[in-house]
Amino acid sequence: MNENNIDTICALSTVQGRSAIAVIRVSGPQAIDITGKLFKPKKGKPLSETQGYRLRFGTICAEDRVIDEVLVSVFHSPDSYTGENMAEISCHGSFYIQQEILMLLLNNGARLAKAGEFSQRAFLNGKMDLAQAEAVADLIASENEASHRVALQQMKGGFSKELSQMRTSLLEIVSLMELELDFAEEDVEFADRARLKSLLESVTAHISKLIDSFRLGNVIKNGIPVAIAGATNTGKSTLLNLLLGEERAIVSDIHGTTRDYIEGQMNINGVGFRFIDTAGIRETHETIEMIGIERTYEKIRGASVIILMLDAERPEFFAQSISQLATTADCQNQKVIVLLNKTDRILDMLYDSNLNSPTVYGSAFDSMSGEDSQTRYYDKIITDFTTEIHSLCTENKIEPVAVVPISAKAMDEIDLLKEALLECRIDTSEDSYSTLVTNIRHFEALKDSKTALLRVSDGLNDAIPTDLLTQDIREALFHIGEIVGEINTEEILGNIFSKFCIGK
Repeated sequence: MNENNIDTICALSTVQGRSAIAVIRVSGPQAIDITGKLFKPKKGKPLSETQGYRLRFGTICAEDRVIDEVLVSVFHSPDSYTGENMAEISCHGSFYIQQEILMLLLNNGARLAKAGEFSQRAFLNGKMDLAQAEAVADLIASENEASHRVALQQMKGGFSKELSQMRTSLLEIVSLMELELDFAEEDVEFADRARLKSLLESVTAHISKLIDSFRLGNVIKNGIPVAIAGATNTGKSTLLNLLLGEERAIVSDIHGTTRDYIEGQMNINGVGFRFIDTAGIRETHETIEMIGIERTYEKIRGASVIILMLDAERPEFFAQSISQLATTADCQNQKVIVLLNKTDRILDMLYDSNLNSPTVYGSAFDSMSGEDSQTRYYDKIITDFTTEIHSLCTENKIEPVAVVPISAKAMDEIDLLKEALLECRIDTSEDSYSTLVTNIRHFEALKDSKTALLRVSDGLNDAIPTDLLTQDIREALFHIGEIVGEINTEEILGNIFSKFCIGK
């Protein structure tokens, strides 16, 4: 990256708003000179003559007006985060002070940095590869020990080192194969086919392991995906709003209100969960609702945990809902929690409000006596429903983690649901020092690379010409190179770094 062709950028690197201190970062060819125009050291040489890795105390001034007393850190190129000249101003956290210092920097030749521009410059200057740069954003966003550990390992280059070793092995063998093409008339074989097969098996197995690690890596980074499924109007949206503590989903008695999935995250005793409220499953010919139901099936299949909501007011639909789940989900590998919702309405099932006469449940209640008859009746219905649900699950080869009677509307027994969810947590302590793929971009690139290598393996068995085999190996190398940034485009870089926070 040619410093003569780039400008100097600045940005607030700490959280916006009032705080005890704030850090303003400046990077680029004129970073130290521009900062030096504003900074008056309490003693010693001017900032422009300060050695790298030094901390200076002084004031930031606008002409003769003192803005703040500050500490300024100096880093000379290439020994800085970005690989450029850098200065970091630690000032008091007043919003006014922050803005005044930024305006002074802008008036003296700097410009405001774009989102992720500091890390992008670090990548372009060879201070880190693309996978490490993305790990910086993951480290900032980490909310638990496991996500912090994985991001830190990737930032240190553990993942990149593994990819580099695989690329080196593939480059060696493809170079020999392409050399054969130059001596095609002599019928010379430089690349040992037995060695190539062994290498392919080793690299493919390694890539497969990384691909398989994405399930755990994604859970660590984004939380355990939990799909809330069930028929329309069973209380799925009410439950989501209750868990998240906000009105995220629209709640209505009208069937089919939720047309698409809605997501939200929460932390339960240090474990992250990502809840997905799905469209209610029912027979419909309404086009938009049909699309929502199809997306519901996709989310159910992709979840680690499924919360199946049943309506205590509609026990006649228990069998249908459980059967639909069994045909939609992989209940052998996905964990299922069954919620019997609207239990606060069970006593309303005693009598037909229109006829004012006992229902089948009311008749059972009328046979009871004693002051606690309502409590005993309620307990009996819950026991009967729970027994029926377990029986239907067994018939459909589902082993639920728990069957929890709740009232999402009345907020009853939500703690029991949280306990059941914690039983579904994934052990993130295993393979704590193994590389885990947490980024969907890396996951897709690894899958594409594996597909290309499998074609090479098939081609070796079928005696496919060498030039076609080398093309597939090159494709695998291309996809691995995409991960670390050896293959990149401005569009890819813009998309990646735009998701960073400004100032990083």
